[in-house]
Amino acid sequence: MRMNKFPLNKEQLKELVKKYPTPFYLYDEKGIVENIRYFKKAFSIFPKFREFFAVKACPNPYIMRILEKEGCGADCSSLPELILAQKSGMTGHMVMFTSNDTPAEEFILAAKQGNIINFDDITHVEFVRNALGGTLPDTVCFRYNPGSEKHGGNSIIGKPEEAKYGLTKEQMIEGYKLCKKYGVKHFGLHTMVASNELNPDFFTDTARIVFDMVLLVQKEVGVNIEFVDLGGGVGIPYKPEQKKVDLEYVAKEIRKLYDQMIVPAGLDPMGISFECGRPITGPYGWLVTTAIHEKHIYRDYIGCDACMADLMRPGMYGAWHGITVSGKENAPADHVYDVTGSLCENCDKFAVQRSLPKIDKGDLLIIHDAGAHGRSMGFNYNGKLRAGELLLRSDGSVMQIRRKETVEDYFATLDFAGLDSFKA
Repeated sequence: MRMNKFPLNKEQLKELVKKYPTPFYLYDEKGIVENIRYFKKAFSIFPKFREFFAVKACPNPYIMRILEKEGCGADCSSLPELILAQKSGMTGHMVMFTSNDTPAEEFILAAKQGNIINFDDITHVEFVRNALGGTLPDTVCFRYNPGSEKHGGNSIIGKPEEAKYGLTKEQMIEGYKLCKKYGVKHFGLHTMVASNELNPDFFTDTARIVFDMVLLVQKEVGVNIEFVDLGGGVGIPYKPEQKKVDLEYVAKEIRKLYDQMIVPAGLDPMGISFECGRPITGPYGWLVTTAIHEKHIYRDYIGCDACMADLMRPGMYGAWHGITVSGKENAPADHVYDVTGSLCENCDKFAVQRSLPKIDKGDLLIIHDAGAHGRSMGFNYNGKLRAGELLLRSDGSVMQIRRKETVEDYFATLDFAGLDSFKA
């Protein structure tokens, strides 16, 4: 079975649980660094390349600081994410602000920090200009929605023509003309049309569509696109039969298009970037939970102290995550379980009819490939308190990088004192 091996053995994990009770996320610094270095090496064949780490995948400043030291920027979609990037050392044009239906104060902060604003709609040009007192930043970017020109898509992000994101081809031309008129000097072009995609040729096709748009803007508007952001969406092989995306192959195929389309247009060197999160941190984050109940009715159930509030992907998408039982990695998978949490929702299941070793109460279960869109998608429905986060350092030590939520955290936004004078 293809799964990254959990880096702690049973004895080490039991000792860790004594200090940090489950549930918790554990991230492997060494594995994350190896992933980002592989990513950067694959695309080093371009004259200028940058990975803008998708903060939404794993919004923890310790993880982001590790990536900043490896030369990563940040792709942000909200004011708190902009602040996280700033505190993590990702400043100026190291940050791409890609958001939609955005409040004015968030655009203002991005502009104040010198971040690249990526317009999601043609109307945002005037919206931002008004918010900034009649000016625009020197550098802007537009998010392109290619509609039916881009085939494919999946249930996570949907078909481009049904998605709420980006501008049409005609709006792109109008947007660049408008920004040129207002004195913008530097332009980028962005698209994002995939999520958790494993077909490497999908990304080459996306690059072709983007490069076509770059050339059209040059022809129709008379401005040169200086950088393109090809979005994120690079998937990871959650299931045993799936294969990892060969990024070296993807880079070489896109480079062919670059040499065929961009170089002859006099646009070399044009910056190439991605905004991936999942392939960087996903395979090197695990959710650790304890089996606290077992139930035998029409099916056999194992109840955990983690729930969908800690990892919602299986319940929301039907996503598959590998599960191992600490100390029973080599035991026969001769029992079939639904592995569940305590939420008042029947979809609160980490696995459905999964073949696993016999699980006893007190066993530690490890949910694999949870390092992206895991803790960050948590919530407090049913008054659930979200898990904390631990980091396994390259030297073998473990540090807490986010504590587990407490009841006090949950009630922090309520004014119980005012309840005494409140009349229902």
